[in-house]
Amino acid sequence: MQRIPTFSKGGVHPDDRKVYSRSAAIERLPMPSELIVALSQHLGAPAKALKAKGDTVMKGEKIGEASGFISSDVHSPVSGSIKEIRKVTLANSVQCDAFVIVPDEVQPADPEETVDWQSLDGSELLSSIKDMGIVGMGGATFPAHVKFSIPKDKKVDSFVVNGVECEPYLTADYRIMLEKGEQALEGAMIVAKIVKAERVIVGVEMNKPDCIDHLKEIVKEKGYPIEIVGLKMKYPQGDEKQLLKAILNREIPSGKLPLDVGAVVSNIGTCNAIYEAIVLKKSLYERVISVTGECIANPKNVLAPVGTKMSDLLDFCGGFSKEPEKLISGGPMMGFSFFDTETPMTKGSSGLLALGAQKKYRSTACLNCGRCVAACPIALMPAKLYRYISNGEYEEAMNTSLMDCKECGCCAYVCPAHLPLVHTMKTGKKLGRKKK
Repeated sequence: MQRIPTFSKGGVHPDDRKVYSRSAAIERLPMPSELIVALSQHLGAPAKALKAKGDTVMKGEKIGEASGFISSDVHSPVSGSIKEIRKVTLANSVQCDAFVIVPDEVQPADPEETVDWQSLDGSELLSSIKDMGIVGMGGATFPAHVKFSIPKDKKVDSFVVNGVECEPYLTADYRIMLEKGEQALEGAMIVAKIVKAERVIVGVEMNKPDCIDHLKEIVKEKGYPIEIVGLKMKYPQGDEKQLLKAILNREIPSGKLPLDVGAVVSNIGTCNAIYEAIVLKKSLYERVISVTGECIANPKNVLAPVGTKMSDLLDFCGGFSKEPEKLISGGPMMGFSFFDTETPMTKGSSGLLALGAQKKYRSTACLNCGRCVAACPIALMPAKLYRYISNGEYEEAMNTSLMDCKECGCCAYVCPAHLPLVHTMKTGKKLGRKKK
């Protein structure tokens, strides 16, 4: 029997709970009464505001300009007027300025003219990706034009597309692969041209057999030199380190990037956004988000403008079937818990989860059982790092590879003492950086 590829160290197998929304085709959200478009919805420096209160904006117009090397432009998702500019707190606790935009009653249609990307060279394609504000859609929101700018001393032989979506509940990427697979694969070919990759490989977990078959049919029909690889179901296989180990059997050394082992990794949703940016000249002002969980009346995958308030998404899905105990932006393993439904979604908002009553646990002393070590996909020692950080020994924690922690939550998931391991790692990183 042929072995199904996966990464070798650690990992866990949580119930995927995708049944709530996996059969829900993508639906477009009716235009909200107002949008809150944040200037910091990407990794790096916030964008610089290009508009003021009272200004009118056009759909797709640049309203925020990248303010550093690692930063990204922000575009208006609608035509309308800027009601105000105010401070907001995003689901990930980042505080930044945001445009409050009131949409016009009549919105312009998306342009129908397409661009022949094959006539453009890599630098032109890369410039367009930057101008359209494309960032990683899997949650990290790293500016795509920075990731795809390959230094002259580096060579990329493989472009790996992440179609794993291993976080429980989330099905946005799943629906994109089924409904927009042709565009996403063409977007992957565009990236391959930019980074000059010899191989293009799409990794999809085996709990999505219909996606695997569908993508293989497209590849065959279009004649794309793309490999579709089915992967064993294991979290956090969507992380680039684990994905490269599973598909290419390459390990990224501590402190290094996929580029250092000759690869570039990008999410399937990002590839779809790149297709739209290059071929349709559409800036990144809307995305698909899974609104799901036990407490959502009608779970859906929603195509919504960036800046949509969580309350508008909840209303579109029929509100709550029962009172949720927790709201999460993203997935339950690496997402962010929040309480204010006026919080706006961003380019990186892959999910809005409303979860029911959670079983309560009391933390006890570490049992020294080693389960966290066995579960860690980076082969760290979470219990040891926990002790260092809890005792204020931040330098020791940093010297014990704390910065390699991916904050995936595997250690906390298996801990029988129910220690707040992930939260402690995050705190340790912040305080450890300050001590340096």
